[in-house]
Amino acid sequence: MERADHDRSAQAAPATAGTLDVQAQAPETTTAGPGEAPAGAAGLPWLASPRRWWSRLNERWAGLAGQPVKREAVRLAGFVAAGIAVTWPLATYLIGYLPSSRDTASYVWGFWWMARQVTHLSNPWFTNHMAAPVGVQLGFHTLMPLPGLLFTPITLVFGPSASYNLMVLLVPGLLCYAMYRAARLWLPSAAGAAAAGAFFGLSAMLTQQDWYHLNIAAGAMFLPMALEASVRLRRTPGRRQAIILGLVVGAAVLTDQESAVLAAIVTGLTLLPWLIRRPSWTRLWPAALAVMVATAIASLQLLVMAQEVVLAHGGLAIPPHLLAVSYKQYGIGLPGMFSPTPRVADFGLGFLASPFLHGRDNEGMPMFGTVLTVLALLGLAAAWRRRSARLLGALWAGCAALALGTSLWIGKHQYFPLSQSWQQVRVSGLMPYTWFIRLPGLSSFREADRLAILGLVPAALLAGAAVNWIRYHARPLLVVVLALGLLEAGYSGTAKVGVMPASYPGVDKQIAADHSQSIVVDLPFGMRGGIPVYGAPFFPKALVMATADGHPRAIAYTSRVPQSAISAIAAHPFFADLIYIQHEVPQVCPWALPSVSPTSRGHQAEATGCAQPPGVTPLNAIKLSPAQLASARLDAQRLHIGWAVVWKRNISVDGFVLPYLKQTGFKYAYRDGNVLVYRHHSG
Repeated sequence: MERADHDRSAQAAPATAGTLDVQAQAPETTTAGPGEAPAGAAGLPWLASPRRWWSRLNERWAGLAGQPVKREAVRLAGFVAAGIAVTWPLATYLIGYLPSSRDTASYVWGFWWMARQVTHLSNPWFTNHMAAPVGVQLGFHTLMPLPGLLFTPITLVFGPSASYNLMVLLVPGLLCYAMYRAARLWLPSAAGAAAAGAFFGLSAMLTQQDWYHLNIAAGAMFLPMALEASVRLRRTPGRRQAIILGLVVGAAVLTDQESAVLAAIVTGLTLLPWLIRRPSWTRLWPAALAVMVATAIASLQLLVMAQEVVLAHGGLAIPPHLLAVSYKQYGIGLPGMFSPTPRVADFGLGFLASPFLHGRDNEGMPMFGTVLTVLALLGLAAAWRRRSARLLGALWAGCAALALGTSLWIGKHQYFPLSQSWQQVRVSGLMPYTWFIRLPGLSSFREADRLAILGLVPAALLAGAAVNWIRYHARPLLVVVLALGLLEAGYSGTAKVGVMPASYPGVDKQIAADHSQSIVVDLPFGMRGGIPVYGAPFFPKALVMATADGHPRAIAYTSRVPQSAISAIAAHPFFADLIYIQHEVPQVCPWALPSVSPTSRGHQAEATGCAQPPGVTPLNAIKLSPAQLASARLDAQRLHIGWAVVWKRNISVDGFVLPYLKQTGFKYAYRDGNVLVYRHHSG
């Protein structure tokens, strides 16, 4: 990104343009004229004429010109307030609620786990409180060690749900401010930079991630931070700027590893041309120092990830075929990438928003929106003579092309230009993402749409350039831009993801009172997250409740589920039989079907091996031998499994899972609504 040059689109820039800590210009002087409010309205500026009101606002802002810290604090507070407004009703969750998703529960559990390990001075990258008693490595998990550490005091005083909710409220504003600081190095006016910050941090793309994928939203903060630090290093090579850049990239690794890859791409695209154009030791050693600082800051995370890979003996490797299948699930369709965001539906304009994907939901809302797209194109045209503007346009176009994925979706139709087969999956040889994932180290970058977040950086900067041009050439249009931008800004949640309480004292009352640290088995039971998965999807409430009672959980929700952990759990008879009960037995035997005659039932039972056990009712039949049940019961006792919580009841649970619990040593303890709690006889 270049310094602000002499091209200001026929408008002179302020003398201090191109720097961050600038002094505000003196307020414009205005003279009283016809239409101004009488003197009696002087104490009510909103009743005065717009011209006088604007003049007074400038005067007050000028009073902060000599106080950079206060001025920046006001800007940050304004961005945070805007972020809270456009994500409403998320702020109402502070009173004790959470989005009802396993991702949310995982973040809450992560805040609790980090605070627990910090106070115990223990390793946070391994836990035996998930996938108990085996435990699981957390090197590749969305643990967010750095935010967890920073929020530890809040977690200890108010609980992990409070830390999660507070961080969710702060992130959009912090995203805006980070982009504002980066934009201030390129745009000549604070108004254009503020617009760039708003288009970035308040975008539907990132506010949706803030609702449901906090690590992605928090990690996106480091993209403009890395850009700003890299540009400052180019302008003033030295130790200080190199250390700052290293701290930014290292902190990105400790927040979200996938976002750290994107931050590294931003850094490389900014510094490599500068290093190659005029190679010299003066430029090389600060860049090398930045790499060393980043490596040092991220060293623990990197070492844990490397250790996990070694210990897994290939168990972390996702089968290439499964990777190839997942690649085609996360591409963005056209023209949805640039159509109005679903946010417009909140204003009664849902007919303007087309499906942003190819007929099925994704892990985010990877779309730039129409307003941002139009303004970014206008900004590119207005600043075309600047080489940096053309480079930003190329980066935006490249990221948009990568985000399309391995095939081209136009509306509901999928196309494979230059079709080829890769890992037994049909892909397009024309799509850039098909080749991007074949680069060393990038094969696990499964979500093509995440690259749209990287493209949001140049798009927001170019939109800020458009606002800067409008400010000087067509100022009345700023009101129109603001109104249209608000229509597409933010995200208000979806009915598909409900709300859950942040605590469950009715279910947890006796488990929390048990200080034996016995294992709790939540039903449905499973180890979920990334690829592969084991068992059934469990209720997110289970992980949230675990942060209150502190008991190890047999369930697990991690970004990677190591095959070694799955094998170790499956080696225990209790869990192996439980998985069998959940997945294999729910089908009803022929003799249990009332529509089948007794004679035909007997013939079908013999043919399928589903003979009715003597003395057992058809619904409660379990295809496990007495020896298997005895082994499972002994295994549960040996593993110190003390509790079982049944979160969901249906014919399968009542007919097969509950009898299995009873025959393996569990006894009904109490219930809270539809949730049943069982305790093992040995507990």
